[in-house]
Amino acid sequence: MDERERLADYRAKRDFDRTGEPSGDRAPAGGTKPRFVVQIHDASTLHFDFRLQVGDVLKSWSVPRGPSARPKDKRLAVPTEDHPLDYEDFEGVIAQGEYGGGTVIVWDHGTYEPLGPDAGFEEGLRRGHVSFRLHGAKLRGTYALSRFRGEDDWLLVKAGGGTGHGQGTPNPRRARSVRTGRTLAQVAAGA
Repeated sequence: MDERERLADYRAKRDFDRTGEPSGDRAPAGGTKPRFVVQIHDASTLHFDFRLQVGDVLKSWSVPRGPSARPKDKRLAVPTEDHPLDYEDFEGVIAQGEYGGGTVIVWDHGTYEPLGPDAGFEEGLRRGHVSFRLHGAKLRGTYALSRFRGEDDWLLVKAGGGTGHGQGTPNPRRARSVRTGRTLAQVAAGA
């Protein structure tokens, strides 16, 4: 499946004349290591969006309580539609009435290393388990995503190694963007 097909759901849900979200038509700056981003999204519910670059898209999960730097914390992660690679830099306000309407900040970003068998990261995702090492501004160390019920329920867990800033997940209302240093409220006020 090519990028256009993988982004069909993403594009079908958005009116790009009304939202500042990237359409995926612009290729982001490249790099040899796959990227990840964690965005805080204050939409109908406040949540974190965890995204891993897999090939030419960002595979995405909604993580209601956000990723944690503590291995004992297991976080529900619900898959969402694939996003374009240039979504990694998106920060702003999605118009009310649009899909995902609300404020978005980039809480963390960086690169990651896939870990595990040589079968490949995409195959691991299809089978329902992947491990990876994050190299972010805030999240560092080994994490795992594991499917545990049907297609829609996964767990995001810190598997150990590395360090994380703070104890667990920050208060999303007080958290600051790694890109601009702004909070959700500051981004919303500036829109």
